[in-house]
Amino acid sequence: MGYPHPTHPKETPVLSRHFGDSDARSFDGWKRRGGYASLEKALGMSREQVTEEVKTSGLRGRGGAGFPCGLKWTFMPKQRTQPHYLCVNADESEPGTFKDREIMRWTPHAVIEGAAIAAYAIQAEQTYVYIRGEFTEAIAIMQQALDEAYIKGVLGINAMGKGVRIDMTIHRGAGAYICGEETALMNSIEGKRGNPRIRPPFPAASGLFGCPTTINNVETLAAVPPIIEQGGAWYRAICLSNPNSTGTKLFSVCGTVRSPGTYEVAMGFPLKDLVHDLAGGMRPGRRLKAVIPGGSSVPILTADEAEATLLDYEGCVARGTMLGSGGVIVMDDSVDMVYQIMRLARFYAHESCAQCTQCREGTAWTTKILQRILHGQGKLEDLDLLLDLSEQMTGTTICVLSDSCAAPVVSGIRKFRDEFEAYIDSGRAVAQV
Repeated sequence: MGYPHPTHPKETPVLSRHFGDSDARSFDGWKRRGGYASLEKALGMSREQVTEEVKTSGLRGRGGAGFPCGLKWTFMPKQRTQPHYLCVNADESEPGTFKDREIMRWTPHAVIEGAAIAAYAIQAEQTYVYIRGEFTEAIAIMQQALDEAYIKGVLGINAMGKGVRIDMTIHRGAGAYICGEETALMNSIEGKRGNPRIRPPFPAASGLFGCPTTINNVETLAAVPPIIEQGGAWYRAICLSNPNSTGTKLFSVCGTVRSPGTYEVAMGFPLKDLVHDLAGGMRPGRRLKAVIPGGSSVPILTADEAEATLLDYEGCVARGTMLGSGGVIVMDDSVDMVYQIMRLARFYAHESCAQCTQCREGTAWTTKILQRILHGQGKLEDLDLLLDLSEQMTGTTICVLSDSCAAPVVSGIRKFRDEFEAYIDSGRAVAQV
């Protein structure tokens, strides 16, 4: 099992510095690389000091929302009158995103250590690591690492001999994309249907089993040990552009590039350098056409927009898109945009929990209209209908799944309308839809 590429000089390897090193998976191998020193240091600090260090770092949620991690921890009640829980969101199902899988495959103890530090900070004695069911390899590696951590006394009722209880359980998902939404994830752990919950109440007030709960992404928690080790100021200094976007970010690059893979760069790194330099650029004779920078649920960028985009939260928003999960989907001039947008809409229609009418009906009708266009039976009015449907689907549901369907549809029609009109005007149909 190999790693897809050697570290590039332009990368900033913090979380990925041991990717491809199978010895780093074991407890002893992780210890030799300085592992669990951060947890030991954190357990010698007050819970408030740990949280303040993370706040100082400027670390923001790497699952897509970008909410400040340390601030999120402060929402948990200071007085522990009922159990507190930590949920690790490892249900990585966003098309184009695979960076959490790589963290769990190569450095499982980084996830465990980061989760243990977070659990200590928020007074959570029990942590659930919710892993996408299809990640069979990652689940096996994580379970072995967790077993080792218990055997070595890192976890349990007397974690690292510090008199603190930190327990951790791996919970395997069952293939539902919607369970990546944090409240649906909690419902799934409780044995209920994985439907998102109406908020308020928010998880910090009433989450898992009705108790205060914090949910953090795998990459977010994996960044915590180096922050505790090196200090929040060190992490905040890793920044190429906006001071509100600090540290490094893992980007999953796929599509029509010569070197797809997972790349770690400092926040603010130019998207054009990621695509053309680190990921090898387009295949011979092809040119860049479009990029989705943050997983399939964010608006599409044209080639010109992509060339001017900085990879941080603010830089992506400035270009009309979002950093999201960091799943970079690259498309060259051979890609049929209408067909690819239909595939995305079909994915969201399939994965809708059907709880909200706008999502259940909107994603289904969006897919049907796009398929009709691809069958050569479309009308120009269909484009306005798709835009109207997308407007009705945005900001009107319990979670943002329907928004995620609307984003590529709206941006696709506005930026590649000529391709939609070419299908409609010619009556051309694709072989398979």
